[in-house]
Amino acid sequence: MEDLRQIRLEKIENLRKFGIEPYADQYARTHMAQEIIEGFDPLEGQPVRVAGRIMSKRDQGKVIFMHIQDFSGQIQIYVKNDDIGGEWFSYVSAFDIGDIIGVEGTVFRTRRGEISVHSQAINMLSKSLRPLPEKFHGLTNVDLRYRRRYLDLIVNPEVKEVFVTRSKIIKAMREFLEERGFLEVETPTLHAIAGGAAARPFITHHNTLDLELYLRIALELPLKRLIVGGFDKVFEIGRNFRNEGISIKHNPEFTMMELYQAYANYEDIMRLTEEMIAAIVQKVHGTLELKYQGQALCFAAPWKRVHMLDAIAERTGVDFRRILTDEEAIQAAKDKGVRFKEGATRGQLINEFFEIFVEPQLIQPTFVIGYPVEISPLAKRSAGQPEFTDRFEAYIYGRELANAFSELNDPIDQRQRFEKQMAERAKGDEEAHMLDEDFVTALEYGLPPTGGLGVGVDRLVMLLTDAPSIRDVILFPTMRPREEDEEE
Repeated sequence: MEDLRQIRLEKIENLRKFGIEPYADQYARTHMAQEIIEGFDPLEGQPVRVAGRIMSKRDQGKVIFMHIQDFSGQIQIYVKNDDIGGEWFSYVSAFDIGDIIGVEGTVFRTRRGEISVHSQAINMLSKSLRPLPEKFHGLTNVDLRYRRRYLDLIVNPEVKEVFVTRSKIIKAMREFLEERGFLEVETPTLHAIAGGAAARPFITHHNTLDLELYLRIALELPLKRLIVGGFDKVFEIGRNFRNEGISIKHNPEFTMMELYQAYANYEDIMRLTEEMIAAIVQKVHGTLELKYQGQALCFAAPWKRVHMLDAIAERTGVDFRRILTDEEAIQAAKDKGVRFKEGATRGQLINEFFEIFVEPQLIQPTFVIGYPVEISPLAKRSAGQPEFTDRFEAYIYGRELANAFSELNDPIDQRQRFEKQMAERAKGDEEAHMLDEDFVTALEYGLPPTGGLGVGVDRLVMLLTDAPSIRDVILFPTMRPREEDEEE
């Protein structure tokens, strides 16, 4: 690698000796590659200016064929010695794959039928010092692909399409919500109290204020303060940060969309969710039926609804409607080989059963309702069943895609639940909620009945791009640093 780099450094010096600057300031393009290919008939014989990275090069003596790549795709460049002059032709002969060039010429079709640009002038725009990898895709290189996404985008065009689709998904989500009267807002990334989710935060320090701060783990609490303040419908698409493990479903920083609607409950939000996801799928793919990792999925509304207890009973034969005490729940867990923490409650064990036995089986879009209050500290209790909450989670392909509930607007109940969470923190649970006094104060001024929703944008993009890992849909996923020689 270093030898090749040295050769290219010498080429830079040679170009400069002849008055050629290898790093240009500007180049005015008239057309993109795909634009020329798709609009060939009216462009045939017409002058164009294109620019891009050299991806292939064949030198046939007095003629050079190159393919350059821009954002839209690739197009062939035909370079003839007599057309650009012998001296400049020798410079072009020394161009390398990876160099970025500008080409002025006319559009034509070669004898082999390939649409090309017959060059009349070529400019060096940026000299590449490192050769592009010849065989970059494949499992053996997947780690390097994530670390050097810029290379991944250059040599694997299908990767670029994933992120183009990601942009379309977010745009469609935003348009859907704005059409329904939701206002997009921005809330702080730095929080004095990490709240809104059960997660370990990243901690930082503000020097001027001498204040410990947390990168937000959720968008929830500031958005609900806005509902208290009089906004009826708000949403935010933003980054969250959780100091947790990395997997095909988890990255320490990820994108969430959260929305809150005054005077709505979780059933209203359930309908909104299935309508929104279906609208996004239809707009991006033109159909409501897709395949993810070989599994056919149908996103058409209405989605299946299932109560958590019914799903557990169906999969395990354990009926938690008849198991009413913590002691009975612990015995049922032991009988089924379910691991649990000391002091686990019935509600917590219900969730353990669900995650182990039910969650992986929820392939088609499904809403799960009936979440225990112990694991839902911000959700309103169900009428007549105070040990459960008016909450749902949406599952597709065995993965949680969305979480929503009728928001708890009783400040007394909220304080009591925060206090229980703080007791869990005192026992060593670093993911338990902190007590947010200001949020409780906001509730005391009055939060109207409100429905809220959080959607994992990265997981939605995974589904709609058939990506097996969350790292495939995040441009720069979190990676352990490595020495450069180790990467090479």
